[in-house]
Amino acid sequence: MVSPRHLFVVFLLFATPSVSAFLFDGAPKPNIVFILADDYGFHDVGYHGSRIRTPIMDKLAGEGVKLENYYVQPICTPTRSQLLTGRYQIHTGMQHGIIHPHQPTGMPLQFPTMADTLKAGGYATHMVGKWHLGYYKSAYLPNNRGFDSFYGYLLGSEDYFRHDREGHLDLRDNLVPDHNQTGVYSTHLFTQKAVDVIHNHRNSQKPLFLYLSYQAVHYPMDVPHEYTTQYADIHDQDRRTYAGMVTCMDEGVGRVEQALKNAGLWDNTVLVFSSDNGGQPFENAGNNWPLRGWKASMWEGGMRAVGFVSSPLLAHKGYTNTRLMDVSDWYPTFMALARINGSHGLKLDGFNQWPTISQNHASPRHELLHNIDPLIVAHGTQPVQPGTFDSRLKAAIRVGDFKLVTGWAGNRSWIAPPESSQLHSTIEGGTHQNAWLFNIKTDPNERHDLSHAQPQKVKELLDRLAFYQRGAVDPIYPPEDQNKAEAWSHGGVWGPWAD
Repeated sequence: MVSPRHLFVVFLLFATPSVSAFLFDGAPKPNIVFILADDYGFHDVGYHGSRIRTPIMDKLAGEGVKLENYYVQPICTPTRSQLLTGRYQIHTGMQHGIIHPHQPTGMPLQFPTMADTLKAGGYATHMVGKWHLGYYKSAYLPNNRGFDSFYGYLLGSEDYFRHDREGHLDLRDNLVPDHNQTGVYSTHLFTQKAVDVIHNHRNSQKPLFLYLSYQAVHYPMDVPHEYTTQYADIHDQDRRTYAGMVTCMDEGVGRVEQALKNAGLWDNTVLVFSSDNGGQPFENAGNNWPLRGWKASMWEGGMRAVGFVSSPLLAHKGYTNTRLMDVSDWYPTFMALARINGSHGLKLDGFNQWPTISQNHASPRHELLHNIDPLIVAHGTQPVQPGTFDSRLKAAIRVGDFKLVTGWAGNRSWIAPPESSQLHSTIEGGTHQNAWLFNIKTDPNERHDLSHAQPQKVKELLDRLAFYQRGAVDPIYPPEDQNKAEAWSHGGVWGPWAD
């Protein structure tokens, strides 16, 4: 039986005959390669002034377009869901947190994924690496969410060499557990699988969509020794290991680029690199300096991402783009590149940003809802202003240059990298403060709170949060079902337990 989700995607292909003016009729559809890093700090790429060496990414970004006003979600599952659905978390129910191993939930099935839409548009769709969007039923697995093939793992925090979590294997070749990779470092493994996908696609008549979702540089900290020797001057052991993990990932990105060139695909490829959230300085030694905050926070350090696009298809190359962009924008952007019409029918929250990226046109995005999470305990004794959005709730929104943060926003510190001479600093507001206003254009590091000086601007942004809250669905966050989930241990392998 064909699902309503697939019927809807087929409708998209024929709903509107027009083609975006910036794409050429008759030209082959471009290959799309999306590379996602895990817990990668904003500071930790060479072109942001890091001690960590990333020569490949520096080159690709320098030859392409650096995205310096680009945002993701502050934690893993929400970013991945927003990427693949093109929707804010408040519209999918994924606004609260990650999916834990024993939770009977996943990215809702009623939303066609980016892979569904590209596949219906004639693309070969492949995924390598981390999923983390639900697995308790087979319907939630990548192979059933639009991907022709999947090689990778379903959860998070696996061992880099054993590919297990809590003693149970979490590594699959499509639907079959792969027990044969013990001792192979995951960044090397996933890079090779991506290279294999590209090599096997070289004679295909279809355009390629490859989603490479690295485990790197998430905790636990581990990397082959040869990658840390060049960082002997970094005395913090975790930071030194992390630096090696980043450089290993950078090497992998270079191998993917070279594979595309070897296969004759590069000249018609758009390659995008993104992190999924900010670094965590005290878990995996990632660093977001000079931004404030880190992973899981609503400050810039939790959500402003390393991102760039590299492609021979770019009209303008070698520049830094400061137009406002969000991870939800990739879905409609890739639809436009693939000449698939109907994004309005999908009711996406993202915008087509290809003219913005390729031609430096103005961004169609003037507002960005970072999130509203009603499940976080209310912070402070009273709302900052009555009759509008309750500022005790955890939320953040960007309207133009202004950003409002409310509720418990996470750690407020600015953490310098251990290898630098900069000093850590923090500014504590009142114990019960639950609203902060910043002009991100003039104060990207969020050091000057304007909430008391501009109460009318605070009210304006609170009203926008109230607008979004009225259209929000309830969070999907069921309790973990430890007893029923014991079925995952079939042969010591994580997998669906509720089919």
